[in-house]
Amino acid sequence: MTTLGLIGSGNIGGTVAKLAVAAGYDVVLSNSRGPETLADLVAQIGPRARAATAAEAGAAGDLVVVTVPLKAYRAVPVEPLAGKVVIDTNNYYPERDGTFPELENESTTTSELLAAHLPTSKVIKAFNNIYFKHLLELARPAGAPDRSALAIAGDDPAAKATVTAFFDAIGYDTVDAGPLAEGWRYQRDTAAYAGLYSTADFTQARSADAATVRAALAASRRYADAASS
Repeated sequence: MTTLGLIGSGNIGGTVAKLAVAAGYDVVLSNSRGPETLADLVAQIGPRARAATAAEAGAAGDLVVVTVPLKAYRAVPVEPLAGKVVIDTNNYYPERDGTFPELENESTTTSELLAAHLPTSKVIKAFNNIYFKHLLELARPAGAPDRSALAIAGDDPAAKATVTAFFDAIGYDTVDAGPLAEGWRYQRDTAAYAGLYSTADFTQARSADAATVRAALAASRRYADAASS
């Protein structure tokens, strides 16, 4: 793989783009407002970055990151992502996204919603449980004693291997949380959410190795179970 396509170029998208370029990838950025609005970010990242429409970024990417608000997931182009590995970074915030009954009753997950929208893509849930500044700060070369791990969930083993290799390139180990349906284990307000990678006051990044991430995933509880305990 040589090119990362990004559908959404906010805090997480921009950070992943920076890490990818540092690892030798070309990146194609997009957002909902048009390529011209990304000129400053492209200039900041450097000559290996360019801006395009969402469809163009999806078509250009050997690997694609979808990082848009959940309420906008149905606007993600389908055909350009056919057959591709798609990393979904989404979280559900009802105050921002509106209410999704199927998420309220926990009958599905955010990434399963995107996977249903992209039936010909291979969706992997990742990057949703780490603060973007900490994502940039915690990247380490392979073998570093303080290297952190990131969780993935997905239904396609080959897609998981692709994302694992990408993580390794940008400075992270990988913990496989299981099928896409298990992505709830590191969704908002679970034991494996963003506090895993930060100090208690959230002001500083804190490394979390694979064993730490696995323990947090195992400790996570569904919202209904947590509320009743």
